[in-house]
Parts: sequence; C-alpha cells; structure tokens
Amino acid sequence: QVQLVESGGGLVQAGGSLRLSCAVSGRTFSRYAMGWFRQAPGKEREFVTQIGGYGHSTNYAVSVKGRFSISRDNAKSTVYLQMNSLKPEDTAVYYCAASSRFGASFPYEYDYWGQGTQVTVSA
Repeated sequence: QVQLVESGGGLVQAGGSLRLSCAVSGRTFSRYAMGWFRQAPGKEREFVTQIGGYGHSTNYAVSVKGRFSISRDNAKSTVYLQMNSLKPEDTAVYYCAASSRFGASFPYEYDYWGQGTQVTVSA
C-alpha cells in the first residue's frame, strides 16, 4: 500500500514563497510519476505540475509556470513543490499524487493521493 503525506502548507502574503513536501511510502517510488493538484473552494480540481519517473518529463499549468517548480529526491522518497511569487488565486488545498506510469498529467492516471495541505495567500 502506497501512502502520501503532504506538509509545508500555511498562510503567506502575496509575493511570498512556500515549499510543500510529499513523503511517499513504497518500494517503487523512483519510477512513479508524481503530480501536484489543487482545489479551491467551489472550483474543480486543477492540475498544477508533474514530474516523471526518475525525474524526467516535467510540465506545469500555465497559471503557475515560471513561479512554481517541482523536484524529487528519490533517495528520500519525497517530492517537493517550490512556490514563489504567490498570488491570492493560488489559495487552495494542494494534493500530491503518485502514478504507476512514468509520466502523467491527468487525474485518472494517478493511483494514489495524499490528504492535502492548505495554502492560503493573503492580499
């Protein structure tokens, strides 16, 4: 059974930065594609970014490209989301997810999900 635990969320002023972490259990972490999604109140779940197995094939939503960066440490079985220049519209619950595929950008491609961490950006 694969488990994902997010951490690092909190309250930050617009223009500030946060780094989210997602610790992943399991023996095959390095080959998993890892993604970050977010969901704001009253809105649908939104793709944020993903990184392919072994660190290949990253991509970002247009809304965060240039501000957010995903990375992974396979030795620590952890994926990170560095968020810079945060905006109030970034406020959401952020979820990490793992896919048995080498690359994945859609929710249906992900097999495991974390419980989420709240990010709130004040104006």
